[in-house]
Formats: sequence, structure tokens, C-alpha cells
Amino acid sequence: MLVDSHCHLDFPDFADERDAVIARAGEAGVGLMVTISTRVRRFPDILAIAEAYENVFCTVGTHPHNAGEETDVTAQELIRLAGHPKVVGIGEAGLDYHYDKAPRDLQASGFRTHIAAARETRLPLVIHARNADADIAAILEEETGKGAFPFILHCFSSGPELARKGVELGGYVSFSGILTFKKSDELREIARQVPRDRLLVETDAPYLAPVPHRGRRNEPSFVAHTAAVLAETIGLGAEETAELTTANFLRVFDKVPPKAGQGI
Repeated sequence: MLVDSHCHLDFPDFADERDAVIARAGEAGVGLMVTISTRVRRFPDILAIAEAYENVFCTVGTHPHNAGEETDVTAQELIRLAGHPKVVGIGEAGLDYHYDKAPRDLQASGFRTHIAAARETRLPLVIHARNADADIAAILEEETGKGAFPFILHCFSSGPELARKGVELGGYVSFSGILTFKKSDELREIARQVPRDRLLVETDAPYLAPVPHRGRRNEPSFVAHTAAVLAETIGLGAEETAELTTANFLRVFDKVPPKAGQGI
């Protein structure tokens, strides 16, 4: 069984065929999906999707792009919403200096709010990091010093130093379809250096479809292609890699029932 540890099933791209998308995931061996929150104010829509499908879980949080819109979100609110059985993580939150859609100070304060919620709930924080390696690493190190919390560096496309620091601080590293791109040799080298017990796979659907679907809308079933490239990269068989990444997922997302998704 494979897991898509990060997708966005609430996005309009899936509105007309969500049932079919989830069915195709099952046919591809993807037994579990986590649909990721980008706006707390839209959390009811995310939760409704997770409640509608036995093998779909969700997170609660504010994407750094939207940090300026949700400055009133508190750690206490995140903690309260995370009490729902279907909520298995916090985020996504972090820093995005590529688009800079929100002021950097608001991104950072929101990131720290989400860290506080992850620390309190012990649910993993899904971290968005783009062109902000040094600041992400500094905040993670500082906040870990106040008390450890589980986290995932999602859709990893940063440099080797952030991967190393994330692992050193107890985090996981999740690879998306970018791993399959022809020019991603450096990223594949980073994947080889990440300890096997810290590796995850994801789609970030509807974005970043892997080869051979690059340029199309992404969907959870396509995580199988990323897992196949990861398997080749780290020198394992496809089945071993599926077992490995699923075991890693269940370890960090430990609120997900251990037997979930096995009925595909």
C-alpha cells in the first residue's frame, strides 16, 4: 500500500470528479490520503471531505501565502479544531520567499503559532518551505529548543543543509513529483542522503504531476510514479519502498488508525 501524504482534494480542480479521483487512487494502490488545509476559515470544507471518505484524513492550518489573511488564528483554535478524529496534522504552514504573497513577519509569526499547536497536540506540522532555507532552519532549531514537536518538510525542493537540519531535529522529508523531473539530480542525491526511516512521498495534487504526467493536473494515484523513482534512487524495490514510506507515514501521523486504508 502507498500513501499520498499531502494533497488538496478541496481545490476546485477536483470538484467535479472527486469520487473518481479517490477511486483511481485505490486502483493504483494508494490506500490513504491526507488532504491539507491552506486556510483555517475554510476548514469545514476540508473536514467534510475527510468525513466523506474512510481513507481520507486532513490537517488544519494556514498556508504562508494566506498568513496575512488569517492573523487572528491562534494556537488554541488550531488545537481545538485538531481534536476531531479525522484531523491528523497541523498546517501547512511555513515560509515562502519565492512568491512572498504575505509579509515575511506575518509568515514567521503564523509559522510559530502552528509550531505551538503541533507541540501541544503532538500532531505533525506540515511545513511549506520555499527559498527560505536559512530562516526555516533557524526557526526550527529555536523552537525545538523550547520543546520538540513532530514535523514534515513537505514537497522538498530545498538544499541539502535544510534536509540535514530537519532530520537532525527529528523531522521527516517528503518528496513530490519534482523528484521525477529530468533536471532533479541534486534532489535525488538529497533523497539518497535522507535516512530511510524519514522518507515520505506525496503528490501536492493538483500541482507538480510526476513524469510521465508532467504538465497535467496531478492527482493522488500519481504518487505511485514518485514512489517508483524514489525506489530506484535509494536502491530498493517498489514493494519495499511502498512498505517503507507507509510505515514512516503511520509513525509520524500516528493518529491515523494503523489498519486504515488496508481494505483497498
